[in-house]
Amino acid sequence: MTVTIDGIPTNVLAVGEPADTAVVMLHGWASNGELFRASAERVAAKYYVLAPDLPGAGLTPEPPGEWFVDDFVDFVIRFIQHFGLKRVILLGHSFGGRVIIKMANRAGLPFEIDKLILVDAAGIRPEKTGEQKLKERVAKFGKKVLSGSPKLTEKLQAHVGSADYRAASPLMRKILVNTVREDLEPLLPTIPYETLLIWGTLDTATPIADAEKMEALIPNAGLARMEGCTHFSFLDNPALYCAILASFLQL
Repeated sequence: MTVTIDGIPTNVLAVGEPADTAVVMLHGWASNGELFRASAERVAAKYYVLAPDLPGAGLTPEPPGEWFVDDFVDFVIRFIQHFGLKRVILLGHSFGGRVIIKMANRAGLPFEIDKLILVDAAGIRPEKTGEQKLKERVAKFGKKVLSGSPKLTEKLQAHVGSADYRAASPLMRKILVNTVREDLEPLLPTIPYETLLIWGTLDTATPIADAEKMEALIPNAGLARMEGCTHFSFLDNPALYCAILASFLQL
């Protein structure tokens, strides 16, 4: 289905019977809600499930401007309000987890959050490798030298940037930079909700060490390790992933 949120036509995977309580699933960067279909159908045995394509991903157009993580939080809040939800369980993969961490620290939300599920979630700023530091210096130097040529500057940044950066449009590149610069680790100790962490032990994008740190810092958190799985653990072993969800959500 498609719903309009703040003037943005938003593609939504909706599974189960509409209710005022739902599991809202938020995908990772440059991904889409459709990837959650298998687990959404399992969760729909008990809950209404909604998985939107966030602005700039899937079938949803880009946001109207250079957004930060808080803008995505605002968007998801209004998305939840659009469906009249009174209570939600929030599940986020990668970038979606980043949005949830910030939302979990918002006061005065117009709905109740029951539980959180963070799947190979982003939010902890990694230590930069020597190669990354070198690329950053090259990019900064190039930006200064080529300041009179925006096109050449953009080409240089694309060359030294990550795969996600290179694949993104000019606007989404700016948004990605805004996103990865923000370290959410200080927000973890103030998350007041029961939190399940599901993580692939072979994740290289958000390594298992991030999960261990989150488990230590979030007051009421538990970690489920998915052995041999990567950053997309829920796709690598969907049977195990759905079993973990079923246990946590008492399906």
